[in-house]
Amino acid sequence: MNEGLVVFVRSIIGFFSLLIFTRIIGKEQISQLTFFDYVLGISIGSIAATLTTDLASRAWPHWVGLLTWAILGYLMELITIRWRYAAKYLEGEPTIVIMNGKIMERALKSLKYRVSDILALLRNQGVFDVREVDFAIIEPNGQISILKKPEYQTVINKDMNIQVPPSGISTELIYDGIIIEENLRQLNKNRTWLMDQLRKQKIGDISEVFLATLNPAGDLYIDKYDDQITKVTDIGDYKGPY
Repeated sequence: MNEGLVVFVRSIIGFFSLLIFTRIIGKEQISQLTFFDYVLGISIGSIAATLTTDLASRAWPHWVGLLTWAILGYLMELITIRWRYAAKYLEGEPTIVIMNGKIMERALKSLKYRVSDILALLRNQGVFDVREVDFAIIEPNGQISILKKPEYQTVINKDMNIQVPPSGISTELIYDGIIIEENLRQLNKNRTWLMDQLRKQKIGDISEVFLATLNPAGDLYIDKYDDQITKVTDIGDYKGPY
């Protein structure tokens, strides 16, 4: 009877500790989790389970371990949000596995993917013929993102024999207020050209820009830190008359 009561109390402690820690760390969906996030969640859950049922030891050391793992997970989350290059190494980065309709064998080898794995991921996205794919990207969470060839993007284009210009994939020129010089060079552009484009949009400084991308058609997309949105739509639950 005493053991049951101890387990009951420990379960309450573990439950609310997990509830608090997971709310602090974040609320990513399962499909958004990286492998590290997945392992971190399993480890924290395992410690909480041990806290609940291991009556041979005191609860306090297990709770300290649970707290430590949660704090480290939260710190990693802050680091990946604040420093882009840290996120690149801690969480990974997107990898192009199909480019211009061609499978990138070296990319597959670096990811330790087989062609059959890619074909299975394509089928999960409703693509049963790899010839329809212009670009395919493996995201850090293992999901695949697909850009179909223009003639396969809609039935109308192909059936009516409409000539559609290549869409390609956009390239980041500014990320979080920082110019990506390497991407500019790959596109045969320079800072002078970029600043001219920004001035046309009445932007006087790079620090005003959160994200700028350029697609193969030459269309420049710019997202500023200050979006001039006076009212943001709230899609959360009604908070009630507090």
